[in-house]
Amino acid sequence: MDAVFNRVALIGLGLIASSIAHAARRAGAAGTIVGYDIAPETRAVAREIALCDQVVDSAVDAVADADLVILCVPTGAMDVVAAEIASALKPGAILSDVGSTKRSVVDAVAPFVPDGVHFIPAHPLAGTEHSGPRAGFATLFDNRWCIIVPLPDSDPVALDKLKAFWQALGANVDVMDADHHDRVLAVTSHTPHLIAYTMVGVADDLGRVTDSEVIKYSAAGFRDFTRIAASDPTMWRDVFLNNKDATLEILGRFTEELFALQRAIRMGDGDHLHAYFTRTRAIRRGIIEAGQDTDKPNFGRGEDPREGDAG
Repeated sequence: MDAVFNRVALIGLGLIASSIAHAARRAGAAGTIVGYDIAPETRAVAREIALCDQVVDSAVDAVADADLVILCVPTGAMDVVAAEIASALKPGAILSDVGSTKRSVVDAVAPFVPDGVHFIPAHPLAGTEHSGPRAGFATLFDNRWCIIVPLPDSDPVALDKLKAFWQALGANVDVMDADHHDRVLAVTSHTPHLIAYTMVGVADDLGRVTDSEVIKYSAAGFRDFTRIAASDPTMWRDVFLNNKDATLEILGRFTEELFALQRAIRMGDGDHLHAYFTRTRAIRRGIIEAGQDTDKPNFGRGEDPREGDAG
């Protein structure tokens, strides 16, 4: 295929950026890929593995003459990076990101976007518990969703080009506003991650008491918790700080559901438990039918490297 963008700049060279580079190269979606990371050792690894066509030593150099700039940095650093590169963005360029929260990214980045630059946030719902430039792979986004969050005045042509880019990388594309995105992700990702972190923390306390038996005899369900809880701590700290309201709302709903289940167990209400588990099983079946997981044993883990931290 013809390149969607002649020059793509990736700022931050972790799992998502490295996967973008591999997927874009596989698809021929970018003429030239330029990368930058604030950490010299990360830049050195990116050069060693030839992750990008060019790895440069400043964000300003990376975005110079780029047609698409993707911020692949923690959400808490978006404003600093946006301020740094603003004057170097060329007119007509598209500025996007891969952040797990969107309202906070819009608020952080939009004030620094120059006239003539198209700022269109995005969020690919894919990942693993691994990080760094060696962690990426070309199939990470295949049949996964990328949510694009245009602003009210986003240019339709620029929006279509960004959609085409993510589709070339293998992703399904959906469009929604920032606040709706944050609420959806609070349900599907952010609160489940918080629960996983909590469950692993509880098991760690119990494990010290019982000579690590919780770890030794873990079944698949707990292993899934530990996989989720192995995700990047900086990213998830920023997620919860920047999607506070939606996460707290969903966490409150979770607490209410948990109390109801506690009462059913205490009262021996088997009908309530059976009906609840039947309903949640149907949700799981819908996820499989939508192609977002498999029904293989152990939830398909170990067979699909895309499974893990989706942000």
